[in-house]
Amino acid sequence: MTNKSIIILILLVTVFSCKPKTVKEEASKKAKNVILLIGDGTGLSQISSAFYFKDTMPNYARFKSIGLIKTSSSRQDITDSAAGATAFSSGEKTYNGAVGIADDSTHVKNIIEIISPQNIKTGLISTSSIQHATPASFYAHVINRGMYEDITVDMVTSDVDFFAGGGIKFFNRRKDGKDLLKELSTKGFVIDTNALGNIAEIKEHEKMAYILAENHLEPVAKGRGDYLPKATELGIQFLNKDTDNSSFFLMVEGSQVDWGGHANDADYLISELIDFDDAIGKALDFAEKDGNTLVIVTADHETGGFTLASTQKKTEEGRTYSDYTEITGTFSTNGHSATLIPVFAYGPGAEAFNGIYENTEIFNKIMDATDWLKKN
Repeated sequence: MTNKSIIILILLVTVFSCKPKTVKEEASKKAKNVILLIGDGTGLSQISSAFYFKDTMPNYARFKSIGLIKTSSSRQDITDSAAGATAFSSGEKTYNGAVGIADDSTHVKNIIEIISPQNIKTGLISTSSIQHATPASFYAHVINRGMYEDITVDMVTSDVDFFAGGGIKFFNRRKDGKDLLKELSTKGFVIDTNALGNIAEIKEHEKMAYILAENHLEPVAKGRGDYLPKATELGIQFLNKDTDNSSFFLMVEGSQVDWGGHANDADYLISELIDFDDAIGKALDFAEKDGNTLVIVTADHETGGFTLASTQKKTEEGRTYSDYTEITGTFSTNGHSATLIPVFAYGPGAEAFNGIYENTEIFNKIMDATDWLKKN
């Protein structure tokens, strides 16, 4: 064998021996943090509206890993928010209306209960009351989503570190006469019922609660402003403030996209969707700089059977025609639909969210991407 052949052989051995190691190292990287953003009632047409009506490129366009989930609940083809969010928070299918319980009404352990004992920080943000079905499914256990006062008790006893939303009346205007704001304070929460602060003001606090409305917050078109993106950024900063223990899980809900769908109000829906997209931007900005954060964006179900249809117009002769140069949001129902729902993912483990799968797999894929379940 010539010297040239020996050199070529050595190079080939080196290349093939190194490649598997690189693949293994890339595959083994786990996410340190997870931000789950849920656009309640947001299907593909709702997302598409941002590409037509937002003044800037939507943050949805920043994702490369995209999948679809099947959303049926355990007993119904069409899910509600309670069953849908319980699937995300626990990996369990349940019946419509159930919050944090299985189909047989037994409690299921949610992600916050699983990871809090590991000293992983947790937070919840919504534009509804914090007791509403989606956020409640991440900390409460009740047989019916309408049990708001019982859900509030579960919030007080939970291990949540940061939350922002509405629902003051369920803390201090209760049928049992209790003032759960005082009990929340004894749990270490600093409570603000006026407005979001900034990280400099709250970084020394152990736990932080922003409860900014009697029930739900106003729609963005009626004065809510930039609450959702600002709360998302503040929540991330608060949960990530301890350099020695900064792993965290944050759930952010754009609650009122759903309400625009129920009301068959396209302007309401689109304005909420664009606001939610701004919150997505805050999560992605952090994840891109951090490098260890998995961002997932999805929805519990679609609401309204929303369609971006051509605008119907009439000629001078009275003939109706479709104007393909102008879009009008139309609806087929006042309720939810059974359409598959998009899932967008960015960061360590994002590729696992490609494909078509059950909504319960959101929980399982989060656990696989983080190893949080193995540590439990």
